[in-house]
Amino acid sequence: MPNVKALPLLEPEAPDAVVPCCPPLSERPFTAEEAERTARMFKALGDPVRLRLFSAVASHEGGEACVCDISDVGVSQPTVSHHLKKLKEAGLLTSERRGTWVYYRVEPSVLAAMGQLLAVR
Repeated sequence: MPNVKALPLLEPEAPDAVVPCCPPLSERPFTAEEAERTARMFKALGDPVRLRLFSAVASHEGGEACVCDISDVGVSQPTVSHHLKKLKEAGLLTSERRGTWVYYRVEPSVLAAMGQLLAVR
């Protein structure tokens, strides 16, 4: 089986640090690779259910939310899990299993990186 490495949207320097995948839009034109990575992030957030889930996690007290606390977005639990998985694959969420529940977190550096990407200089 070949070694295939997925390119993350946000590449960590350290376990807790996340750096932006790309420079701010106003700094210079994106390379094809940067545009592809950034598009994955926006595509993940382009779904209203995913955006609601991302917002619910980001705004939850303590900066993390149990899946049991964020499932009221108008779709079934399997669909919630699917959308959370897509957000995680895009590098927008991290998760940790604790017993039978999974807790999701948006690292503050992810929000900072998103803001920096859209910053106008």
